[in-house]
Amino acid sequence: MDLLHHLAENARVLDLGARTGSFQSPRPDLQVVRLDLEIPHTRGEGAYISGDAARMPFSTASFDAIISNHSLEHFVDLEGAVREIGRVLKPSGALYIAVPDATTLTDRIYRWLGRGGGHVNAFRRPADVIGLVERLAGVPHRATLPLISSFAFLNRHNFAARPPRKIALFAFGNERFLAVLIWLLKSIDRRLGTRLGHYGWAFWFGAAALPKQDVWWNVCVRCGSGHPPGALPHTAAYACPRCGGWNLRSGI
Repeated sequence: MDLLHHLAENARVLDLGARTGSFQSPRPDLQVVRLDLEIPHTRGEGAYISGDAARMPFSTASFDAIISNHSLEHFVDLEGAVREIGRVLKPSGALYIAVPDATTLTDRIYRWLGRGGGHVNAFRRPADVIGLVERLAGVPHRATLPLISSFAFLNRHNFAARPPRKIALFAFGNERFLAVLIWLLKSIDRRLGTRLGHYGWAFWFGAAALPKQDVWWNVCVRCGSGHPPGALPHTAAYACPRCGGWNLRSGI
């Protein structure tokens, strides 16, 4: 993540709604704090703290950067959480937010399979997020990019418990089936101008370093990692450099 690479030495970073950790730190000097209501048994790097996003147990202006990676849609007190983001972020800090688009095919499948999937807030336009953050957190918007679906939540490699019976409609989470499906959806998007292969947006606020890549079209169907074209072999299929998942190259 470009934002983390450009932070000052020993910067403090908050992973908000982290679960087991929503990102891997590219630098050992960063002080990563991961906040969630419940501390998971399986943990990544950094310090894990149990707490409510709407009442964070941190002093004002504590963090140089905040990463909210698919967490805003889960917060019951959304406005309270956004106000807290503005309070604990330094005036010169960077903020990254990623949320699903509630109008997309991917998010509708996710909520249908998981009876809502814990999504209590529905974002239907980028302006919904931008206006909320600028108004309540006081952090200016810098950039927005669409996020491409991976269907990783359908992949049987990621099932921690018995999946719902509805998963049978997706070949019981077969990885190659999912790779072909998302490739077909992206192909339709290119030809017809639809958004079947999209699932959300990423936002940069404040002093966040802007992304070098416009859109990550090649997203792994197992781990959800995005890869620029230059990082992949020039073959129709490829193994994800991060997890080894089987994917079809989009050709973009």
